Amino acid sequence: MAMKNMIRYKTDRRDFLKQAGLTTIGLIIGIDASARPYNLSRADALANGLEINPFILIDPDNSITIINPRNDMGQGTIHAVPAMIAEELEVSLDQIKIIQSDGKSKYGSQTSGGSSSISRLWLPMRKAGAATKEMLIKAAANRWAVSEDQCYAAGARVFKKDSDISFTYGQLAAEASRLVVPTDPVLKKQADFKILGKNLQRREIPDRTTGKAVYGIDIEVPGMVYASILHSPMLFGKIVSIDDRRTLKVPGVLRVIKCERKMIHRDTESVAVIGSTWWAALSGRKALEIEWNNSGLAEKLHTDKYFQDCYRQLETKGANHQERGDFSQKFQAAKSRLELTYETPFLAHVPLEPETATAYVKEDGTVEIWAPIQGPGETLPDVAGYLNIPVDKIKIHPLLMGGSYGRKAYIDFVKEACFLSNQLKRPVKVLWTREDDVTQGPYRPGMVSHMQGFVEDGQITGFHHHVIGESILRQVFKGLADNEADPWIGEALDENIYQFKTASKVSFSNVKTELPIMWWRSVNASNLAWGQECFIDELSHLAGKDPLAVRLGLYKDERFIKVLKTLAEKSDYYAEAQPGSGKGIAIFKCFGSICACCITVSRLNNGSIKIDKVVSVIDCGMYVSPDTVRAQTEGNIVMGLSAAIKKGIIFKNGMCQQSNYHDYPVLRMNEMPKVEVFIVENGEAPGGVGEPGLPPVAPALGNAIFMATGIRLRNLPIDITSIVDSKNGKTK
Repeated sequence: MAMKNMIRYKTDRRDFLKQAGLTTIGLIIGIDASARPYNLSRADALANGLEINPFILIDPDNSITIINPRNDMGQGTIHAVPAMIAEELEVSLDQIKIIQSDGKSKYGSQTSGGSSSISRLWLPMRKAGAATKEMLIKAAANRWAVSEDQCYAAGARVFKKDSDISFTYGQLAAEASRLVVPTDPVLKKQADFKILGKNLQRREIPDRTTGKAVYGIDIEVPGMVYASILHSPMLFGKIVSIDDRRTLKVPGVLRVIKCERKMIHRDTESVAVIGSTWWAALSGRKALEIEWNNSGLAEKLHTDKYFQDCYRQLETKGANHQERGDFSQKFQAAKSRLELTYETPFLAHVPLEPETATAYVKEDGTVEIWAPIQGPGETLPDVAGYLNIPVDKIKIHPLLMGGSYGRKAYIDFVKEACFLSNQLKRPVKVLWTREDDVTQGPYRPGMVSHMQGFVEDGQITGFHHHVIGESILRQVFKGLADNEADPWIGEALDENIYQFKTASKVSFSNVKTELPIMWWRSVNASNLAWGQECFIDELSHLAGKDPLAVRLGLYKDERFIKVLKTLAEKSDYYAEAQPGSGKGIAIFKCFGSICACCITVSRLNNGSIKIDKVVSVIDCGMYVSPDTVRAQTEGNIVMGLSAAIKKGIIFKNGMCQQSNYHDYPVLRMNEMPKVEVFIVENGEAPGGVGEPGLPPVAPALGNAIFMATGIRLRNLPIDITSIVDSKNGKTK
């Protein structure tokens, strides 16, 4: 499309973008009235070749399109991000079309992760909508020759006060687009919100529930073939020989190609079977006979060996992240002290939709990719570098993700599709099996928390958290030197540091592993909260104090205190416990939000534990949708309980011991306790909600089990089917 078909800002746009915090995202609100209307509802709307940076687009027919820069994995960004613009633009969600951004740098950061979509875009998106509205009002005021305060916007129209006269946004767009962009548009007050903070129907939900929504696994491209890839059972095995004679006899098998898997920290070899159907490719793969050289991998890929290395670090000081007071000296001198370790396992992501991508590397050197990915903005240059072609030769179609939890930010599967399509010069769809997903990683790293603390005069006055394990920053991002404290881990604990009177310390020891790791829902917080919040309880009991009262005394931040008091009220924490039951609590802050959890359990006659109820209280500041906040917190509870009581990932002699949901189970519906989620209402800046509800779940459960049984469990996962009262002589 010719440049004349759109109006681009030539004055003050850069200043506005700096003010809005979107230095690489532009704003375009109009189409030249002399040009033909541009239908942005088409799936290929972003393939128009324009070098402007569209964000808000308004057609002369008053159709409004908003570009959503954060891909949706079920967390609701496809609704929430456009809602922030719509609120200030004075349009309803029914009046807008939504298009997903395609990874190009003009859309700025496009990674869905770290619970960052709402918190980071809250002001920029609202300012974009507010600035556009002010420009439309000014255009209308100019036409009517009245002051701007004599006009107002509502329902995608600008009205003249005290009259029935109005213009649609589409009628004003061309004129508005020629105006100077406001650098400091007026934003609505929270009390005036019509969309934000309200329970409004998410428009994409009907298609999700009826099966009309298109996920990565649903994509079909003309001329497409399918690839099923056999990876080494020992992850890094080298191919010695390939016998594909039986494979090539399978009906529908087209070719067998030696492939590669580009992992972040190292490469691996694999073999791809290309078929005319997915079933043909998978059947052909099962018929392959591959000889692998697995020399030296059995010891390197062994979780027991990894944890042995972790425990060897207990006697070391580790690298200090922060220390207040001379903790070691005070600890050694303390008369009442504890020193304990807590362990969390490796975990797989197991999103319901396994890894899949479709790529077409064409003869003319251009590439198209259809994939459910968390970060199209990162995928684009990464793939360009991998294929050694310019970024502008690649077009990405980000698709809905059927779950992710961090896995689909690791784009090895996308590069596999690109590699094979480059060989065949035709569209190739790669689809991993569940077994591939579980056995090949990457995983949440297992960690050990070495805790030390002491009590003086009935008060917890000293606390040391020594975190031991592999660093995501080191392995994935090459951003950590040997003997350096991981700043990501340190910062996660900084947000939660209690106010200890005498001394406190956070340290870190990096234990390296070849097992591939990546962020998992709530990233480091899911490991760190287990040790911290269980240990606080143990120190509370050492001091002879109630764990909730102790936490209230150790926190000075009023938001933490309000969350804890709300939890006490909503969970009826101080009610007398029934015989054989117990309540446990935990609190943790991550991604800008504070979440506390109270779990009630009961001890059954057969020695097992029943999880009766989970109450969560979250303070996430202002938010878009209370339904989404509750839904995400409920999902975190399910995932947090699964991580607490179901199997972790275990490697023995180089092989993953789990393969599918039968031996790596997630919580089933009949296992779910009653769940209640409460939101603390305030006008604070938004935090995340996709992850903060998870970290306090496991420690709240561990603390509840202790209150019900007197048995203290320090290593996850917990087998709740075989916990027996210590009076019977069986403890864990």
